[in-house]
Amino acid sequence: MSELLIVGISDYKLGRNPNVLVTYALGSCVGICLYDNQAKIGGLSHIMLPDSNMFSKNESINRMKFADTAILDMVKDLVKMGANRFRLIAKIAGGAQMFQVQQGSQIGNIGHRNISSVKKTLQGLKIPIIAEDTGSNFGRTVYFSLDTGAMKIQSLSRNICEF
Repeated sequence: MSELLIVGISDYKLGRNPNVLVTYALGSCVGICLYDNQAKIGGLSHIMLPDSNMFSKNESINRMKFADTAILDMVKDLVKMGANRFRLIAKIAGGAQMFQVQQGSQIGNIGHRNISSVKKTLQGLKIPIIAEDTGSNFGRTVYFSLDTGAMKIQSLSRNICEF
């Protein structure tokens, strides 16, 4: 019997088949699904900000909040669970511009910056992104099946998408 594992903001969870991971209310945040199809092991991260470089190395930070640190940590933890690092694939969703703001605002383009940072980090790790539903101006809820590796996205007043 599968268990539904809920991933909060600035958090990630790992699991195995047959569990399902879910994160709610992705606005400008990005959900990153990583999956090893042979081991049927995966993880879902809900990052809030693009990178941790805005903080000094002496400050205590929640590494799960940032794309650059959360993805690295999630990969390490998946390998500890038995996933093969070279079989990992990624699916991503979110990064919306939820509010109209003044042109050039750093806050207004946080969704785009999150998407860019996620892609850059995954590219650096040589993890291919095989599906994405990013940008636009609406929120998303992501369900990630560790049985099949399917990412299902629900949004208000929109059809359910599955990748």
